[in-house]
Amino acid sequence: MIYLSQLLGNPVLDADGEKVGTVSDLGIATGEVFPRITSLAFMGPGRTPIMVSWRKFVDTYDEREVHLKVVSTDLRFSFLQPDEVLLARDILNKQIVDTHGMRVVRVNDLKLSDTSSTQLRLLGAEVGARGLLRSLHPALERVALKLARSFGHPMPEKIIAWSYMDLVERDLSNVKLSVSHKTLDDMHPADIADIIERLDPRLRGQVFAQLDDEQRAGAMAEFDDDAMAAELMDNMNERDASRILSEMDPDDAAELVSELDYDKAEKLLRLMGVQEQRAIRQLLGYRENTAGRIMTSEVATIDEGATVGDAVELLRGLDEDFESVRYVYLVDEAGKLSGVVTLNSLIVADGETRLSELATEDLVTASPEDDQEDVAEDIAKYNLLAMPVVNDEGRLLGIVTVDDALDVLEEEHAEDLRVAGGSADADDSGRASALIWLVRRNVWVVLWALGVLALAAAAALVPSLGGRLTPPQVVAMAMPLAVALVLADDSVSYVTNFFLEHDPDDEDVPSMLGFSLRGVGVGAVSAVLVSLIVSALVGVLHELALAGALPTAEMGTVGTALAAGGIAASASTFFSFATTPVYLAILRHRDEANKETSGFTLSVAAMVLAVVVFSVAAVVAAAVTGMAV
Repeated sequence: MIYLSQLLGNPVLDADGEKVGTVSDLGIATGEVFPRITSLAFMGPGRTPIMVSWRKFVDTYDEREVHLKVVSTDLRFSFLQPDEVLLARDILNKQIVDTHGMRVVRVNDLKLSDTSSTQLRLLGAEVGARGLLRSLHPALERVALKLARSFGHPMPEKIIAWSYMDLVERDLSNVKLSVSHKTLDDMHPADIADIIERLDPRLRGQVFAQLDDEQRAGAMAEFDDDAMAAELMDNMNERDASRILSEMDPDDAAELVSELDYDKAEKLLRLMGVQEQRAIRQLLGYRENTAGRIMTSEVATIDEGATVGDAVELLRGLDEDFESVRYVYLVDEAGKLSGVVTLNSLIVADGETRLSELATEDLVTASPEDDQEDVAEDIAKYNLLAMPVVNDEGRLLGIVTVDDALDVLEEEHAEDLRVAGGSADADDSGRASALIWLVRRNVWVVLWALGVLALAAAAALVPSLGGRLTPPQVVAMAMPLAVALVLADDSVSYVTNFFLEHDPDDEDVPSMLGFSLRGVGVGAVSAVLVSLIVSALVGVLHELALAGALPTAEMGTVGTALAAGGIAASASTFFSFATTPVYLAILRHRDEANKETSGFTLSVAAMVLAVVVFSVAAVVAAAVTGMAV
């Protein structure tokens, strides 16, 4: 086995042993399961790029040099064929799609198999740390392997076979891939959406353009980031964009159109068919986050007097792209919903049986103005595959399907996690994710250090102190700040838990005044506890000094500084809980405006305010007690 990184830069020698250049790239024939190397590209004299046929001109090769069969004057240049790609130019250090693992990875090296003395074939791409280290220097890989083995954690190769590689940084629409090659075209729309979302922004449009209209419509509906979908739509020409909207389900199309600029949205809608345009405009007429906005108007309805045979004929006549059918809904002459029949009932019933005999009339329905989260929870509660949406007169407007309900619940769960300061990303196994988690959970340490510096600077600048505090005094005074910061973080958790558990529209939710009084009470109790704990520590220092275990004079000033810090920490803690109504008002205001709020951001803001209050209170306490030296 040999790697591309071991060949690049090696000298190329002719039959007389004269150097004619250095290896710059290798070409492969893509129409094979394990593509063979077909071309050798090297830099000749004067940095002239030269490409020759591997089979005709390469004699031998190894990790140090490549030998040609002929002298330099007998070389005949060749050109890259339509079904060929260059490994270094088109694959190495590029993003590729692992269509087996459904992920986007970067190629660090390429593994080659020397099946004979002259023939080379591409096995796959190395996407792990070993390939990265080897590309920097082979010695780095060897050292890392030895260290990993010594700690009992070997570093295996991470190879993606050519048959599972889809190149995204080059348009391969005209390149013949191997018969077994799996590309984005073979993947589910949800997987395609995940892949595109992970790509570099400059590559998203390029990859998206390689899909057909049906795949693009499916992927658009699966994007988690509506803004990204709107950006892709903005970059398309209007006719293509309108055609894709027509391919989408009405509820998904309406959600996407709502993210577009008004003028752009109007142009796209006018280019659509009358029926599709009417369905989308009807959904856009409802408020965001309501059942009307997420329902689909594609519903299988039939007259309440029809038979099972009539229903079967109706289902047979539906288009292939019709919204998934779980129920057949019965309506009267006025279009009012009168019952529902499941597909299971239709399958086992006789063709002449009237649907009214099979129908369930005690229906769970939703109003188009109902909150989407309430509708999703009802679908889960009653184990429904779809819930009909009716107006005040009982006329059937559409249905909310279970997949849309799952999307709503997932979105609400992710929003709750963000408000609570957690992460909505389920992939927390990477080192980067662990580091981010560590920083987020321990940001108070950074703020504590900044608070110490701020306290030292403030103490030095206050004239009433008459001088500077000594470093031991500053550290002692700042020690209770750590407690104040942790409690400031807890105050935000207290607010977010209340916000998530109590809907302001509920009748039994505590009033803002009641919540404020509770916050003041919790803050007062917490402040007293902090004061008692710090007082106990000061007493311990005093006893140790009297017993001769510590220097009496120095411990006296340090103890006084610690006491001043305790007073400041108590004031800061009380302030943090007393201001919780402000955070609750912010959360509710942004929620009404359909804006997301990060719990982590609120925590940082609360801790920064705690540092400010602590610093001011500590300097005042120090000035009052005359701690200057």
